[in-house]
Amino acid sequence: MIVLEGLTAVRRALRNACLVLLACGSFVLLGHFLRQLNIVLNPLAWSSAEIISALLSLTIAANVLVRYYGTGNRASLLLGLTFGVTGVIHLGATFEFYHHFLDRAEQFRVPVSWMVGQTLLGLLLLIAYAINKKMPWPRDARKNIVAALAIVVSASCLIALPFLIFPNESPIRPRSPVPRPWELLPAALFLGAAVVLNRRKERDRFAFDAVLIWVAGLNAAGHLIASQSARLLDASAAGAELIDTVSYMVLLGATLLDNAQLFRQVRTLAISDSLTGLANYRRLVDILQGEIERSGRTNRSFSVLLMDLDGLKLINDRHGHLAGSHALCRVAAILRLNCRSIDTAARYGGDEFVLVLPETGESAAQQVVERVRNCLEAEEEVPRLSLSIGIATFPQRGTTVQQLLECADRALYEVKGKSKTDKMQKRGRS
Repeated sequence: MIVLEGLTAVRRALRNACLVLLACGSFVLLGHFLRQLNIVLNPLAWSSAEIISALLSLTIAANVLVRYYGTGNRASLLLGLTFGVTGVIHLGATFEFYHHFLDRAEQFRVPVSWMVGQTLLGLLLLIAYAINKKMPWPRDARKNIVAALAIVVSASCLIALPFLIFPNESPIRPRSPVPRPWELLPAALFLGAAVVLNRRKERDRFAFDAVLIWVAGLNAAGHLIASQSARLLDASAAGAELIDTVSYMVLLGATLLDNAQLFRQVRTLAISDSLTGLANYRRLVDILQGEIERSGRTNRSFSVLLMDLDGLKLINDRHGHLAGSHALCRVAAILRLNCRSIDTAARYGGDEFVLVLPETGESAAQQVVERVRNCLEAEEEVPRLSLSIGIATFPQRGTTVQQLLECADRALYEVKGKSKTDKMQKRGRS
């Protein structure tokens, strides 16, 4: 069995390797085809694309910083700052490009900043998650940002050093089968990053993490196409620049999607009870105030049910606090089951709940009370649960949030008092 699984894994790895090699060969052939076209990209168009890429990179960095403060994911912080530094390098490349393009002879040499920025991005995509696991990080969020920025800047300097020691511009050899052989280095880094990122299996993977695989793959394809570029701004170079810009757009969309989801989660946590998932006190007050204003316009009443879980302390003492917490969740489930889409169930306090019933008079509210009690009585789970419920109807029992809740509270304690009296009478008869 183990041998069969090993053979299956080897076959899968060989198949994936063949697919990767086939894809790489296809992009090289595409670059060779574009190279044959007699097309030269307008310098202004290239500059615009480079500036757009820089702005996209800086925007990605800003969005990832927001995500870091929300999730504490330091690997994405490291990659986000890498995109920020890459964006700055892209802007520098634009100025360096004009310096080189003034002399038409320089169309067969490539500015240093092009290579530094892409090599940096490919390298950190490849090793960012390994750095995150093995490097000790400070607990303070700001210190983490400083540490990640120091890593990115240090890596930038180390990558730039060889390009500064050797000739400042990488030469293009138009007659060679591979006019830009040095493009194969970032292509290999991005390809390795795509493989490594694809192997990472996380239960809670964000859109940013999933899209990074495609971004790495697109950048690898762009550099393979650019390796066939015989001039500074020919069709192959234009194709590579287009792929580079598209990859940044896709990644920016992923970061925006992640942040929108994060904001939605934060908003949900701000208005819901962490244990039961019902609305919390803050949300309850907003709902009640809104219902008062709406009912005041429509002259229609609404009712508030204030409920108290009987004997929660006894449940905690006999069965433990976990059973007590589960009892609260059982009550929350019953309230959801008996809620209309326009109703709101909320946790009012420790063992108290509120149910807001729009467009519901006192008699209809009493029917809801009976239905909730019947559902609890029908449950067979131990410990058995019961609720004391008080009713307050707008505007008969109050015209403000405070008045309604106070009236419901008085009605609740009347029910509790009556329940205690009934129990004492039963004991006396027995």
